[in-house]
Amino acid sequence: RRSRHPLAYANSKNVEIDGLTSINSQKFHIGVTGCQNVNLRDITVAALGTSPNTDGIHIEKSTFVSVLNSTISTGDDCISMGPGARNVWIERVACGPGHGISIGSLGWKFQEPGVQNVTVKRVHFTETTNGLRIKTWARRSLGFVRNVLFHHVVLDGVKNPILIDQNYCPGRRNCPRQASGIKVSDIRYKSIRGTSRSKVAVRFECSKANPCAGITMHDVKLTYVGGGRGEEATATCANARGTSSGFVMPVVRYL
Repeated sequence: RRSRHPLAYANSKNVEIDGLTSINSQKFHIGVTGCQNVNLRDITVAALGTSPNTDGIHIEKSTFVSVLNSTISTGDDCISMGPGARNVWIERVACGPGHGISIGSLGWKFQEPGVQNVTVKRVHFTETTNGLRIKTWARRSLGFVRNVLFHHVVLDGVKNPILIDQNYCPGRRNCPRQASGIKVSDIRYKSIRGTSRSKVAVRFECSKANPCAGITMHDVKLTYVGGGRGEEATATCANARGTSSGFVMPVVRYL
């Protein structure tokens, strides 16, 4: 079957990929689908920031996948996780340019496996469009996102450092305009530092039908670099429930 990934691993077990370089793929660089126990180490992905749909690594319907010690420059998501991604560990990754690390998009189909047990640790974003993003379509779905940890992350000049978007619709054309059925819960942000190119550095736009639950923020400091003197970053929150502890800036007022 033809794949949209130049390098695709499907329905495989115990895969080791070490020291691979992928340059200027026409679409996704590396795809992992229906796999178990996949370790990607010292991966280099290089594509222009203006190249569309050139995700670095895409993971779906797979479990126990790790991405370690890698550098990803691309025109789309550095790493994306689709339906059925479980037990994913991402650590010591440099991302930029690109659209950040994304869970989603999810919820295009009604019957869709969820995403769970994801750790993103010691990742550095440089001038990416997004940083830590969860994105779902605004339509009915039985899917979910739960038990996600973002830990020890640095974001330099990122447009949208922290984003949950449950009204995802690129181009804003033919948008479903329903309430997302994806249930987002137990999302933790710990030891996050950096600068935002937009004033709204934290944006939680969750589903009216299934509000985000169990969001926790601890030791988060994001500053706005695009404004005048004394202008601080802000946060927006819709249909999200959670708690903050330690030093958290900007302040998030959960609804």
